[in-house]
Amino acid sequence: MRALLLVSSLIFASAAAVAAPPPQCRQMAVTIDDLPIASMKDDTASWEAITTGLLRTLRERGVPAYGFVNEGKCVVNGVRDPRRVALLSRWLDAGLELGNHSYSHKSLHALPLADYQTDVARGEAVLTEILRKRRQRLEFYRHPFLQTGLDLETKTAFERFLAERHVRVAPVTIDNAEWIYSRAFEKDPSARERIGVAYLDYMEAKAAYWERQSVRLFRREVKQVLLIHANALNAAFLGPLLDRFRARGYDLIPLREALEDPAYTSPDLFVGRGGISWLHRWALSVRSSREAAASLLEPDEPSPPAWVMEMAGVTSE
Repeated sequence: MRALLLVSSLIFASAAAVAAPPPQCRQMAVTIDDLPIASMKDDTASWEAITTGLLRTLRERGVPAYGFVNEGKCVVNGVRDPRRVALLSRWLDAGLELGNHSYSHKSLHALPLADYQTDVARGEAVLTEILRKRRQRLEFYRHPFLQTGLDLETKTAFERFLAERHVRVAPVTIDNAEWIYSRAFEKDPSARERIGVAYLDYMEAKAAYWERQSVRLFRREVKQVLLIHANALNAAFLGPLLDRFRARGYDLIPLREALEDPAYTSPDLFVGRGGISWLHRWALSVRSSREAAASLLEPDEPSPPAWVMEMAGVTSE
């Protein structure tokens, strides 16, 4: 009950105390999942090219991005591939930061908790090694698929496991179906420009949606956390995407600075099969029933158009 009162007080504070900031005061942390690369291609040369494109854009635009690593992707034929590990080192050499995204990108909903925790711990080996060389430590974990548990007991037990390792969950507020555009982008090279432009329009619409959801919930815009992936789509279109966010008034900030927003202390009591934005989790944690909480959910969340879904070969987000 105290937890629900806390989040209710955040949401229903007077408009004067938490007035929405003007657009130029928006802030966002950029997080990039599935490092070294999220791709249907498995050749290291293409991975190196994608990494080069991503890092060039981040460097040129001065973005303090946070990458989340699946260490299993650094293993080829059962042996750690130094070229793929080197891709991770390139992120650190560029002044960016890295966190754990598990070893094999398995869902917490698909494994017994003990097996999932083993996979998470296994995903720290290379990271700990390359971070230690730079006198850094592992600080954040990102759940694959944003799936955090089917029941509160499992969810809480896993969060306790992370806390014992001095690691925090990295939440996401600007969740999206970028992966669908990425798959279409890889499958049909002849349509890449069209797909890329549609992706930019979709992501801007998605940002506007989460801005509205934030205001609906907190009566202000919180410091957002964006989720995208290390893929060929973003190697080509990350620059224009960041430019669009900045045109909306976003200052691109480090992850830990975004998490200083008091919104991130709101209780997350959500359990279920979906991997959803923390803005929806907080809304669903406020009321005693999902039906009552629905009044806090912003309607009309944007979805990819049918032609992109068809090109990607997927039937649902």
